[in-house]
Amino acid sequence: MYNKEDSKNYFNKLSTSRIKWKKRNSFYHKMLEKYFNFFIPKNSKVLEIGCGTGELLKQVEPSYGVGIDFSEKMIDIARQNFPKYKFEIDDAENLNLNEKFDYIIASDLLTSLWDVQKAFSELKKVCHRKTKIIISTYNSLWGPILKFSEFLGLKSKQPIQNWLTVNDINNLLQLEGFEIVKKEYKVLLPVYIPIIGFIYNRVFSNIPVIRKLCLVRFIIARPVEITSQEYSVSVLVPARNEKGNIENAILRTPKFGKSIEYIFVEGNSNDNTWEEILRVKEKYKNLNIVAIKQTGKGKGNAVREGFDIATGDVLMILDADLTMPPEDLPKFYNALAENKGEFINGCRLVYPMEKQAMRFLNLLGNLFFGAFLSFILGQKLKDTLCGTKVLLRKDYEIIKNNRAYFGDFDPFGDFDLIFGAAKLNLKIIEIIVRYKDRQYGSTQISRFKHGMILLKMSFFAAKKIKFI
Repeated sequence: MYNKEDSKNYFNKLSTSRIKWKKRNSFYHKMLEKYFNFFIPKNSKVLEIGCGTGELLKQVEPSYGVGIDFSEKMIDIARQNFPKYKFEIDDAENLNLNEKFDYIIASDLLTSLWDVQKAFSELKKVCHRKTKIIISTYNSLWGPILKFSEFLGLKSKQPIQNWLTVNDINNLLQLEGFEIVKKEYKVLLPVYIPIIGFIYNRVFSNIPVIRKLCLVRFIIARPVEITSQEYSVSVLVPARNEKGNIENAILRTPKFGKSIEYIFVEGNSNDNTWEEILRVKEKYKNLNIVAIKQTGKGKGNAVREGFDIATGDVLMILDADLTMPPEDLPKFYNALAENKGEFINGCRLVYPMEKQAMRFLNLLGNLFFGAFLSFILGQKLKDTLCGTKVLLRKDYEIIKNNRAYFGDFDPFGDFDLIFGAAKLNLKIIEIIVRYKDRQYGSTQISRFKHGMILLKMSFFAAKKIKFI
């Protein structure tokens, strides 16, 4: 009967020819490396379980990288080839490590494990609250094709393998205290064919139904902790021509968290909004109120300049029109503090709205962008355009540092944060709120002009996130 020792012997024997097989299937392995590079920010602390001879760990460019494998010969080769990183003999089902990592790679590993659930249980030893586990595994539909490839000598022969569906993996993760953040289906054609390969792997592989035929399933998961932490909070209020709402933004915001810092960013108003901000700051000296004038234009610039000076652990955006009730901000805080999500977005499209809260065409636009971006991001989002967004400041700093990947493309600030959160694999959840009528001023959104900008940004995101 095939057992775990047989598997270890197989991989020890494979170590001498592994580089040959990788070169023979270099196109496939380069595609895997590309996707892992996309999922894992450079200079992260990374652990690869089942690292083999170490090539993938090297390609993701960690600031600190550890690779483990139960094959002594694989580890010997990895140590020789990549002395910059740490390689250890260890067993995924009985880990001896006691370090915590930002990202854990399990590439083509699950098919070879003796007890997948035990391996998932062991992961808790090396996870902190925000660790992401990146799993790649074969689609079982490809089983006969892969076996035939082995018969033809196009692929190295494998021992008896596990074939797990995404639902199987999800079930095992949940049993051990993890949840799936998102799933991606990639590699429809694992061999290099000019033009045809591009069409299959960049276009067809992302089309609903067809994508389920892809060779590789990527699963990004995180540990679920329900313990709550207490944070300080910075509430950013971008304000242009919102004089009548400034004081209410203070009065209507409940007390929550360790402390609240209010940051008003005034945007070249013509209704004395700046003077009102200064008056309110002077009146409520007992509160931590910061006031600045933005140096550029648009809400996106206001958000970036406000977040750059924020000191709170948690960053919140509260639109100065107060159509998203400030009274609901504790719901957003609690969802983040209790680790129910890592990027908290408001959703205005469930409860009935007050009559003048949102025009019909705006509502249709919100529904369209919600559906389109859910497809692009791989996470469900119903209302992408709600101004209230909440995240940890340390996550925002990573998004900011990685902004060059997307560029300075967003005049509104909403998509810049959503795309950055998706790229960082943050768990996105929505808080349902009741959308209210404005009590002062008028909307500053142009349905058609801004709608075209949003559409352009959505297709830009599709290129940078989905069709990579």
